[in-house]
Amino acid sequence: MLVALIALDKPGALDIRKANRDAHLAYLKGSDCIVQAGPFLDADGAMIGSLIILEVADMAEAESWVAGDPYGKAGLFQNVTLRHWNRVIG
Repeated sequence: MLVALIALDKPGALDIRKANRDAHLAYLKGSDCIVQAGPFLDADGAMIGSLIILEVADMAEAESWVAGDPYGKAGLFQNVTLRHWNRVIG
């Protein structure tokens, strides 16, 4: 199943994001369940959140993946939403 992970950063947390970016990217690259991933940007092009599409067996696997993400462990996110997603195009 495909799951969309939608995460918004805490206000003023860009330093937390930058400090943990290398570990987060290594976590993404080391995961075999990533379909697509990238940051949300504000009007000035600064990173303010994340969108990650996971291909997992079930929602529990998606939740486990989220629990291991260095960004989450660092307290970057204001909120994280996991939604079952259906690819129509792409």
